[in-house]
Amino acid sequence: MKVLVINCGSSSLKYQLIDSDSERVLAVGICERIGQDVSHLKHTPEGQSKIVIETTEMKNHEVAIEMVLHALTDEKHGVIKSLDEIGAIGHRVVHGGEKFACSTIINDEVIAALEECSELAPLHNPANLIGIHACEKLMPGKPQVGVFDTAFHQTMPPKAYLYGIPHEYYKKYKIRKYGFHGTSHSFVSKETAQFCGLDINNSKIIVCHLGNGCSISAVLNGKSIDTSMGFTPLAGLVMGTRCGDIDPSIIEFMAKKEGKTLDQVMNVLNKESGLQGMSEVSSDFRDLNDAVDEGNELATIAFQVFCYNVAKYIGGYVAAMNGVDAIAFTAGVGENDWRVREWVCEYLGYLGVKIDLELNNTKSKLLMLTGPECKTKVCIVPTNEELAISRETVELLK
Repeated sequence: MKVLVINCGSSSLKYQLIDSDSERVLAVGICERIGQDVSHLKHTPEGQSKIVIETTEMKNHEVAIEMVLHALTDEKHGVIKSLDEIGAIGHRVVHGGEKFACSTIINDEVIAALEECSELAPLHNPANLIGIHACEKLMPGKPQVGVFDTAFHQTMPPKAYLYGIPHEYYKKYKIRKYGFHGTSHSFVSKETAQFCGLDINNSKIIVCHLGNGCSISAVLNGKSIDTSMGFTPLAGLVMGTRCGDIDPSIIEFMAKKEGKTLDQVMNVLNKESGLQGMSEVSSDFRDLNDAVDEGNELATIAFQVFCYNVAKYIGGYVAAMNGVDAIAFTAGVGENDWRVREWVCEYLGYLGVKIDLELNNTKSKLLMLTGPECKTKVCIVPTNEELAISRETVELLK
């Protein structure tokens, strides 16, 4: 079966067409700046060069999906002859609330439930729904599956997901920790168990999903029992532009001192904080690494804060699981930044962790960083959320 994987953001749309039998990626691409003056479709068929199409016509996500379908079936750059070859569509959906603890086939009832969850993810769920409706219109009758960022973390116990606020706010508004990046954490924890020779059903794994957005999860016997992101993706680790965990009173203090509205303060915490705000250099780890090499003090401190936070969460989750078998670094930073891995692992001596610094500096993807004598294995495990969504879609439709 060929599965079209769709990931709709507020102004972008990522896609992959995957042959689920061989798990080959037949085509990959992204629509950027949807609804703006000039939009781009970047389409890369398997084994070919990237094609970039500039247009002023990409007014909404429906038009974007139309362009994607045209690119997939184009005589020169397409990879299928007809849309009939697409067996199903798998959608990344950011927030499923408490309603969805696993992936599900999309129908009218599911769409209604997703609309109810939109207030929990106002930047993402409405865009996800637009993608679902557009596919329904353009490919009527084609089965669609929703794969939720929050679903994997629905196995967290109340002691992990409840906040120290009056319980009525949980009952009335479902204010609780949800966690995100669940598709990645689920995929990577399984891959880590296989790579490390562990039984996933009898294992203690910590997954460090580190990119511009970052989250860490404690996966006990294949199930998430805690994760760093919270009610929204703003909580947890210091990130590229997000502040992570802070004293809530800072919000009121900033508003009063700066004369800002609540929305303005939240914008600062989401888009102007984190490593970018601390370093005054960039949110991009490549730029930060260059600045650290040049002796930039603020960039160095920001880097130290980041790695210290990662190490503290790892330590907390070792305690939560009463031990750990493997720690996996994944996503853009986790897979590619040697300095982050090295500086984080310097805190893990109490676990007997000693990584091979030469190996850590290589560009290999799937890689064991600790020797056979180390009880706690540390490794790099690439994430592949699109492949995970394809697998979930096929499994549901069997």
